[in-house]
Amino acid sequence: MHYFLFLPILVPVLLGLGLLIAQFQDRRVRSFYIMASVLLTSVLSFLCIFLSWSQGMESLACTLVRFSPHYSISLRIDGASMVYGGIVSFLWPLVTLYALDYMSHEGHETRFFGFWLMAYGVVVGIAYSEDFLTLYLFYELLTLSTLPLVMHAMDEKAQYAGRKYVVYSLSGASFAFIGIVFLVNYGIGHLNFTYGGLLDPTRTAGQEHTLLLVFVAAFFGFGVKAAIFPFHGWLPDASVAPTPVSALLHAVAVVKAGAFAVMRLIYFGFGADFLRGTWAQTVVMWATIITIVYGSARALRTPHLKRRLAFSTVSNLSYILFSLTVMTSGGLVGGLTHMVFHAFLKITMFCCAGAIIHRSGREYVYQMEDFGRVMPVVFGVFTVVSFGLIGVPPLGGFAGKWMIASAAVASENPLAYCGIGALILSTLLTALYLITILARVYFPIGKLDQEALSQISDLSLAMRVPLVLLAAAGVILALCSNPIISFLQLVGQGQI
Repeated sequence: MHYFLFLPILVPVLLGLGLLIAQFQDRRVRSFYIMASVLLTSVLSFLCIFLSWSQGMESLACTLVRFSPHYSISLRIDGASMVYGGIVSFLWPLVTLYALDYMSHEGHETRFFGFWLMAYGVVVGIAYSEDFLTLYLFYELLTLSTLPLVMHAMDEKAQYAGRKYVVYSLSGASFAFIGIVFLVNYGIGHLNFTYGGLLDPTRTAGQEHTLLLVFVAAFFGFGVKAAIFPFHGWLPDASVAPTPVSALLHAVAVVKAGAFAVMRLIYFGFGADFLRGTWAQTVVMWATIITIVYGSARALRTPHLKRRLAFSTVSNLSYILFSLTVMTSGGLVGGLTHMVFHAFLKITMFCCAGAIIHRSGREYVYQMEDFGRVMPVVFGVFTVVSFGLIGVPPLGGFAGKWMIASAAVASENPLAYCGIGALILSTLLTALYLITILARVYFPIGKLDQEALSQISDLSLAMRVPLVLLAAAGVILALCSNPIISFLQLVGQGQI
């Protein structure tokens, strides 16, 4: 048993607790401790991925607690784990570097970064879970570890957002747990992720309709964290959290954990072959199509910058979910592709939004006239990632949308063509709600308050470096998309 696989989970959790206990008074010492902790965790995580890849997927597995011969809390890295774990391990240090400067003006940094580190370990646990029981454990811990981050300000809005986040998340997880219970009773005797599904045909005979109903409940249960309509309401309200938290909530940690869990549920739990062509597939696919259009339309109507980006996330997460509900290997590839590129684009976009609020105190789009002149670095980066999210080739958003649409066409499901229409409409709306921002900041209209503009400056070097690195990484990743998609196709076919 390789307990080394447990280190990227245990180390940040212990170091986060250590930070809360130590209460460093010297800010430089605290910043060094935080950054070193995050970098160590990422190194350990990538080392686990490398060892799993080089020595074979079965060579690196870790059982932490065994409840019976078939059920345990266990860790193992497969191809899907590599994708999600790699995203998290690459992006978390860059956002941490950004957050160290950003949070200096928010206060209570020790408490914030203590839970920040613990949340990192929990998300890695979700990525590297071997079975549904382990995934569920870390999924619940993610809610608890990120709640103090959402409620960081502890004002009335933050407390309301926190209560809503907990109610939505725990309620959704309860429905997801029902799905896991049925996988135990109608499965092949264990809960280990198995490409093709866990259901035993001899046990499921005559119980198909019940299992389909349970699948729909579990889909929406896990889908709460992925902000599926109508259970998306917690996400825009959670934008009251400090921007580094919003960046991780919307790009890496919570919403991607929901999409990742749905992927496990469909392809490694109930099985795409069992679900394809059923009324359950129709229900969940319609839900994703509605969410795609709804999220984009609400984003266009929302003047508050962070809430606009939050509704954008609602829409883009359902791009991933729609692709997964196609329930083919191509659909899995499309979902994973958009998961990768959207993570880089949206985390950079939120960091830009945080920089604007941090430097100017302005939170509404109509307050940002001529900001492109006074904050050239921020809006230069924002422009690049905006075109990426719209899907302008060769930037990353185009590759994700292309793979999703290709999978939808190849599935020959009539409803999938409605999904393609939703993608096209959503792309148009995305262009509108992002380009209207760019038009205001580069081509102002009306009378400008030059005195107020003169008080606004671009980012400090400590925040500028991670922002530029995030944008550069996203562009490089998009330009090198062919080998990435080739790897994802192996994952989609269950070969790794």
